[in-house]
Amino acid sequence: MKRTDLPALAIFSAVAARRSFRGAARDLGLSVSAVSHAINGLEASLGIRILARTTRSVAPTEAGQRLLDGLEPALAAIAEAVEAATAAQQRLSGTLRFSVPHSAAEMLLLPLAVSFTQAHPDVVIEIRAQDDLRDIVAEGFDAGVRFEESLEQDMIAVPLGPAQCAAIVAAPPYFADRPRPMTPQDLHDHACINRRFAGGALYRWDLEKDGAALAVSVSGSLILDDMRLIAEAARMGAGLAYLFEAQVTDDLASGRLVRVLEDWCPRFPGFFLYYPCRQLMRPVLRAFLDFVRAEGVGERSPGAVAV
Repeated sequence: MKRTDLPALAIFSAVAARRSFRGAARDLGLSVSAVSHAINGLEASLGIRILARTTRSVAPTEAGQRLLDGLEPALAAIAEAVEAATAAQQRLSGTLRFSVPHSAAEMLLLPLAVSFTQAHPDVVIEIRAQDDLRDIVAEGFDAGVRFEESLEQDMIAVPLGPAQCAAIVAAPPYFADRPRPMTPQDLHDHACINRRFAGGALYRWDLEKDGAALAVSVSGSLILDDMRLIAEAARMGAGLAYLFEAQVTDDLASGRLVRVLEDWCPRFPGFFLYYPCRQLMRPVLRAFLDFVRAEGVGERSPGAVAV
């Protein structure tokens, strides 16, 4: 490989991330023709085709994906080195990309991101709300948010917010002509709002009491893939919903929603902000982590590396 190919490799990474020549050109501040010329030149230099193009899509070829897998960590290290070298001479800047479940984005990360960007106006934070598990390294994210049991062992994890508690709720009118469930088995006699995961599976409601844990399959006339929609459907009287208590605090306080089976609703350790273990960390990410800790959460590393 020629050293002159290095800029084209960065352009290739941007095109692969965006799945678009136009999107990459916009991100890089280049013309579409300049991006196309760079990719064509890189393919000619390497002697392989690294991007498959159609009239509707752009995606890495098998060879291109192998190249990308090895390229992303190297480009990240270069970016971190440049950012670290210039951090002392300028205001904090840069872009942070997070992969976060919808519920954690709404309840936890969004308020932190708003406060952080207000304090550091040259920082851009992109939050991708994604309930399915993602490889944050392969997809170019700086960090992600997940429950502890979903974390990979080679990640560093920081607790994000308090422990979470489940809540089974419904609107009072829903119980106008039916009794409230008193046991998990009673759920089978009720309209329950189901949640569909991105992978296709339906969520089984996790219940626990006195050390006895149950995963209950429920049924009803609504299946939704977003917890905000599930909460709104419950407010409309569509049936019982399984949510996080923090999502419906105001509804419970106002009586708009009521809880059932509270003694069967488990408490979770809460969400973790996690990121790859790297010797050199981007200053903007380190500043954000310091900001998270300053907001009252401590660091914990479940089987991972602690800093």
